[in-house]
Amino acid sequence: MRKTAINPMPEFFDRYINLVDDVPLAEALAQSTELLEPVLPQLEALGDTVYAPGKWTVRDILQHCIDTERILAYRALRFARNDQTVLPGFDEELFARNTTAADRSLPDLLDEFSLVRATTVRLFKGFTDEMLRRNGTCFGRQISVLALGFVIAGHPIHHLNVLRERYFPLISLKSVS
Repeated sequence: MRKTAINPMPEFFDRYINLVDDVPLAEALAQSTELLEPVLPQLEALGDTVYAPGKWTVRDILQHCIDTERILAYRALRFARNDQTVLPGFDEELFARNTTAADRSLPDLLDEFSLVRATTVRLFKGFTDEMLRRNGTCFGRQISVLALGFVIAGHPIHHLNVLRERYFPLISLKSVS
């Protein structure tokens, strides 16, 4: 199913969904995975540089994307199986403070991201159109399984855009110092 099949478009989560092209979900997931490889040199050049005190490093951002994908995929699984339990949100700052991202290499995190994405793709391949249309409640909002899939595809795009806008300009400043 394509992005245009999402009905209704969920509030809050639309910020991620709207970053994805109107393509079939499997294609959207593949496209958002492939976005990181071309910027690997910039990610490596940044190291632990942040654009403001208290902001996440590249490794923190990657760990956040991994954690978020796991949570969203879990929600999708619950709703696809017709579980109507209202699921809570999660505190991304709490998660970020309690990882080992700072002790991990960028290639290790990218490898984990690829593995998590591969399992997400397989999970969604097992859903029928009926399952993709099912809704559930999380973070106080109604959302379909299909919408969750597009959130998963769009979330790393959002963070890549932040990296491009706020972090990558720091690389030239870093090399001048």
